[in-house]
Amino acid sequence: MKKIILITITVFLLASCRTKPQIVEDIIVEIEKDIDIIEPVFEILSIIIIQADLINTQFETILKIDNPNAFPVELSAIRYELFGNGLLWSDGIENNLLKVPAKDSLETKFIFSMNFINMNRRLLDDIIAMRRVQYNFKGDSDVRALTKTFNMKFNISGYSEVKPKSN
Repeated sequence: MKKIILITITVFLLASCRTKPQIVEDIIVEIEKDIDIIEPVFEILSIIIIQADLINTQFETILKIDNPNAFPVELSAIRYELFGNGLLWSDGIENNLLKVPAKDSLETKFIFSMNFINMNRRLLDDIIAMRRVQYNFKGDSDVRALTKTFNMKFNISGYSEVKPKSN
């Protein structure tokens, strides 16, 4: 009798493993209808220029997400453009940056590069002298909560500190 019950449970479990993904997605969508998804808060806390080499410099941006939901959310993508003195310094896309647990906040460093080849010499001089540099950082990010994705835009201007390059 125990063998029959064990075989029946095993067959049932194996059969359930073959469940089509669409059925699982439909179940998740039905569950989400009963859940209020609150839009997470996305912030850029700082942008710091890391002192340059002769051709390239790096930017260190600290991002923060506050998750008010009872389930985790994920910063799945960020698309950005960084301008300084009216010129495009850098642009790009980064994916899968941060997963924030339920009812929590997390910060992460986001590092990207700029090439000085077509830049004004004054910018390189300001960075080498570690003088504050004016910037405009704009773009958008995708924050995913369950199967819903929030697209959040940002446009931040200010002056960046220049910190020494660590060896």
